[in-house]
Amino acid sequence: MIKQGKLKPSDKLPSARKLAQLHGMNRHTVMSALQNLVAEGWLVVKERSGYWVNAQLPISSSEQVSTALSPNVVVAPRFAAVLNPPKDSERSGFRYNFAGGLPDLSAFPYDEFKRCLVKACRKSNIEHFHYADGAGCGLLKVQIQTYLRRARGLICDDLLVCNGAQEALSLVASAFINKGDGVAIEMLGYPPARHAFKSIGANIFALAQDDEGIKVEALARCLRQNNIKLLYLTPLHQYPTTVTLSVPRRMAIYQLCQQYGVFIIEDDYDHEFHYLCPPLQPMAANDPSGIVIYISSFSKIMFAGARVGYLSARADVLAQLVARKQLLNHKNDALTQLAVAYWMEEGGFERHMRRMTKAYQTRHQAMNTHLSELKERLNIDFIVPQGGMAYWVDSKRDVSKLSRLAKMQGIYVQCEPEFSLDKGSRFSHIRLGFAAQAIEQQRTGLDELFELVERVC
Repeated sequence: MIKQGKLKPSDKLPSARKLAQLHGMNRHTVMSALQNLVAEGWLVVKERSGYWVNAQLPISSSEQVSTALSPNVVVAPRFAAVLNPPKDSERSGFRYNFAGGLPDLSAFPYDEFKRCLVKACRKSNIEHFHYADGAGCGLLKVQIQTYLRRARGLICDDLLVCNGAQEALSLVASAFINKGDGVAIEMLGYPPARHAFKSIGANIFALAQDDEGIKVEALARCLRQNNIKLLYLTPLHQYPTTVTLSVPRRMAIYQLCQQYGVFIIEDDYDHEFHYLCPPLQPMAANDPSGIVIYISSFSKIMFAGARVGYLSARADVLAQLVARKQLLNHKNDALTQLAVAYWMEEGGFERHMRRMTKAYQTRHQAMNTHLSELKERLNIDFIVPQGGMAYWVDSKRDVSKLSRLAKMQGIYVQCEPEFSLDKGSRFSHIRLGFAAQAIEQQRTGLDELFELVERVC
């Protein structure tokens, strides 16, 4: 009636009781309708006087606004940085999957871990689910610190638990990088790390590599000529080439970063899986100047969906990263963190790790054997990695289009162009993950893949 003009602005309405009688309705229904009209701005309530039509009706103000708007004007968003959607985020559904960092999910002890989740859900643990320490579950931090000290020779005074290593990288980038600052990374490297730095305006400087890792002279020249804030490294199993950074180079790199005041991000993404000899200690274990920020996660031991990563740094750096973490999402997944802590405390974590190290070592050897057979026939080349979950194979052919063509045949594989910052090179390398597939499936998949390489490359 208000829209039709039968009730004018400032008109008084009959009482709710009278309206209910007039329309044969329940009085409570009428009261609810009147209150809704008040909330929407059609009516106002005057004390001891009842309901009145609003003098400023919402329809009139809406019409006034709409006549002033220009419906054809398109306003473009002004992003701080334009990011491309991640490629290959979906890696399932392939007949053969050679993804380099994919663990064997079928071997995870789900029932055992489920018992830890149930334990974490008990009422006695409810205090863990309140807003608490933004740096992570205290029990989990203690378990990780104990494990790092025993297994990696790394003594951490404190930790920040993150939602995976990628969040840790983003936190470090936001703490250190202003637009235009430089980050030095390996020429062939981990694309998500590169994107984390670029997204906040960093200038990326690519460093040449060889069979021992990044070249020291390339780093020295880069630091001398540019304003570099951070150096990002994957020293144990270089991503994607699998090379282990030699001890002399580690020392030379550390000394250069000391000299130029550059912090090192050490991404130790699959330290546990080393087969041919004991792994080198992390660079963070020998860090007298406190310039190494150490990042790792459980995604290769458990599964990526668990989103449990961690970060260690000296106290003043860690405090800044914790503050940024609290701004971002305040707290991690408390339930998962507590369950992982119980799993570690009860010994399940290390039992599973020992089982998988043994299984992956067998698959590592099987891939070595089959690639050696293919090498004689196809003239491919490779260096047997000391650890990790993948081989880096030189096909001696142009593999620029191989990933796309392989996926069309039901084979997931990643090739050199996906990792390289040098877009002018001839790309011949293929990264072949061996951890996720049984040996017979791996062998059949390699045969099909290299038949495709012979045909199209």
